[in-house]
Amino acid sequence: MITHSVTTTSPGSNGVGLRYALIPVHGFGIAVATVARMLDGDAGGTRARVLATGEPIPYGAQPVLLAETTVYGATCVEELLLRWGPLPRPWLVLIADAPARPVADARYVVRALEGRLAGVARVPYLPVLRAVKDPEQALEHKDVHAVAEKLRRTMEGK
Repeated sequence: MITHSVTTTSPGSNGVGLRYALIPVHGFGIAVATVARMLDGDAGGTRARVLATGEPIPYGAQPVLLAETTVYGATCVEELLLRWGPLPRPWLVLIADAPARPVADARYVVRALEGRLAGVARVPYLPVLRAVKDPEQALEHKDVHAVAEKLRRTMEGK
């Protein structure tokens, strides 16, 4: 990945640039879309957005890796970090894929990678994501809204 200056504001965004550049490490689905919406808040995609494959990280944006809590997800994060280079250390958002703890091997890999990360945030299993058509509908549920608040607080250090 490379970083370069990109205009990340749009008319009406009050000059606020993209804060989070989201990189799904093994695919895009409702969980990734919902986390993007959680971090964006009401900014209409000007605060957080998922980068397209191969798209450079906009200058000034915090890279955020999104992965499921599986061994495959942890391995994908590890492989990406091996090629990361001189970019700013990314956050890792782990999205639970089941209502149970991640398996030991996945926990071990993530623990081993923590020194290469700006931080690790966890999103618990949200069963409602199986029954919604889009992230906006998911955020109408109080559990998802509460997780969004906690995620933003964690990543903003509050």
